[in-house]
Amino acid sequence: MIENIRLSLQGILSHKIRSLLTMLGIIIGIAAIIAIVSTIEGTNEQIKNNLIGSGNNTVKITLTQGDAEPDFSWSEVPDNIRVISEESKKRITDLKEVERCTLFRTRQMPENVFYMNKMLESSIIYGIDEDYFETLGYEIAQGIGFSDKQYKDFSKVAIIDSNMQRGIFENEDPIGKMLDINGEPFKIIGVACKRSGFEPVINNIEDYYTYNQSSSGLIFIPTNDWGIVYRYDEPQNCVVQAINTDSMTGAGKKTADILNENIQKQTSAGEQQAEGVANTLEYKSESLLEQAKQLQELSKSTNNMLIWIAGISLLVGGIGVMNIMLVSVTERTREIGLKKALGARRNRILAQFLTEASVLTTIGGILGVLIGIGLSKVIAKIAEVPVSISTPAIIVSVGFSMVVGIVFGLIPSIKAANLNPIDALRYE
Repeated sequence: MIENIRLSLQGILSHKIRSLLTMLGIIIGIAAIIAIVSTIEGTNEQIKNNLIGSGNNTVKITLTQGDAEPDFSWSEVPDNIRVISEESKKRITDLKEVERCTLFRTRQMPENVFYMNKMLESSIIYGIDEDYFETLGYEIAQGIGFSDKQYKDFSKVAIIDSNMQRGIFENEDPIGKMLDINGEPFKIIGVACKRSGFEPVINNIEDYYTYNQSSSGLIFIPTNDWGIVYRYDEPQNCVVQAINTDSMTGAGKKTADILNENIQKQTSAGEQQAEGVANTLEYKSESLLEQAKQLQELSKSTNNMLIWIAGISLLVGGIGVMNIMLVSVTERTREIGLKKALGARRNRILAQFLTEASVLTTIGGILGVLIGIGLSKVIAKIAEVPVSISTPAIIVSVGFSMVVGIVFGLIPSIKAANLNPIDALRYE
């Protein structure tokens, strides 16, 4: 085999221009496939990060009424929804798909939050437990976080996020400042920010409306303080952090199933007649991973056509290899006849020409991979789209180029192996 490879390389180097032109179809095909696959992988990763967030793997499970979340700022608290117990939270945490779990309450854009005389109507307020910041990937950038004691008693303290610090306090030190929440004073003790600093990639106006959430900032208070300004028995929502991205769907669904066990079924005849609001309340998990998969499938179905088109050039390249190998057999007819006269067997001649065709296409495949990687980088820079070099695509491409050499080199190799040594020696 080594001797056959050496002879193949010797033959390729002795006809450099012809060999390069022969490999051109293989090079173009492999380069096109690598560039397309890398762009698909990069785009899919961008879609997943934009919808899910970078590496956080969190799933939000919310109480819904139909397709919307109930607004408890004006609606009554339903009688059939229990506050989530520590036992239920432990069951969620014990799920094999779940890394962490946190419970919280929220008010979207409340009208009763003030700083000085300014109403913070576009803010969002959260009543959180001790696991919220760790699960959602927050860290304290300034000041201090809530202590264990503050989570349990009624200290009336608050933490704001960096957006509120920039937007409301204009980068002044907010520590020690007072917020008025529903007539109750809350002292700001810290500023929180996302640990990863992830921001969605915004390429157009549709991306903006998809990923942007308009808010002057977030306010966090301990969950036990929620009853001071709102109601203690308001239902909670939940966020779980899955062990990995692929486990997000399962973690969300199983958590929703556990939480829905807390919803008591109405049994009395009078309550059953009043169907509607209470009966439609249930916990549902976000389907961000499914949305990402749907967008990825749409992207793949479009780009798979491009891969097939690029594959045509591999077919053309294979035909070119077959043609040049037929020429090579014709040129080396006397050499083949001499080898056979000296005792070379048919299988030896067949292996020599198959090896030469395979080496030719493998070199073309390697060059195609290198050019494809370079082309991917150029596309990423010019078109401003992400790329992710796919190792499996590289391995498959090089392997496929070898197969092309074997398949299309088979006919010339058989022709060479079947030559009659006497006729071959007489060939002019």
